Amino acid sequence: MNTNLLMIALVFWLGAWALNEFLVRLTPQNQTIVKAINLFVPVLFGITLLVIWEFVTRGLNVSPILLPPPSMIWARILVSLHILWADFQQTFLKSVLVGFFAGCSSGFLVAIAADRVPFLKRGLLPIGNFVSALPIVGVAPIMVMWFGFDYQSKVAVVVVMTFFPMLVNTVSGLAAASVMEKDLMRTYASSYWQTLFSLRLPAAAPFIFNALKINSTLALIGAIVAEFFGTPIVGMGFRISTEVGRMNVDLVWAEIAVAALAGTCFYGVIALIERKVTFWHPSVRAGRG
Repeated sequence: MNTNLLMIALVFWLGAWALNEFLVRLTPQNQTIVKAINLFVPVLFGITLLVIWEFVTRGLNVSPILLPPPSMIWARILVSLHILWADFQQTFLKSVLVGFFAGCSSGFLVAIAADRVPFLKRGLLPIGNFVSALPIVGVAPIMVMWFGFDYQSKVAVVVVMTFFPMLVNTVSGLAAASVMEKDLMRTYASSYWQTLFSLRLPAAAPFIFNALKINSTLALIGAIVAEFFGTPIVGMGFRISTEVGRMNVDLVWAEIAVAALAGTCFYGVIALIERKVTFWHPSVRAGRG
């Protein structure tokens, strides 16, 4: 055990904690400074976690098989960029994005159909709750048997996982408009489609974006887990499962880091689009204020 490294980790943690506490208590009037602080605080928090991870694992002499330090993971990333890029293409670009857009768009369209046809709503929503409860480890091997070992089966898993959250949230959002607002549209002799596009879909936008954000994480999880059950020797899930057996834990953590970064960026892009589209919503206005 190296107590010096542990003391460095403790001192760095206390210093970062004090700095973050100081920054979050500031109330500057300049919005540029506010945005800079809002960006710096989570960045500093993340750096603090990495520093503590590095010094604690080295100070306690933790075996790299159990938990490699971040420096080892970073070194592995640098020498394995070609592997990580190929896995990223297979899993994220082919499986996640295609399945996400297919599942969300089909769920959105079916939600509008269910809103238009009442018996569809009564029949689909219970099925949606049932399918949402299905374990992915049970669905994934079936999809691999149906669609083969390539990315098509992972797309099918992602579609199954993202379809019903979008369906349920969109149906709930379409019912969010108040009775007074609907009555006002009727006094203008608005048709169903005019009311849908002018009132109900804008009111449902926060629900729809909530489903998109949920599905952005579900899609990545579903694609990676599905690759455990069969893939053409490429993909994040395949790499994680095989390299664990080979005790190449640093490469496993490198894949996890790439997956986490991709999922965070994907979620962040959707959140930014949400702020632009739903700028009128009270939660967005409060966040900007």
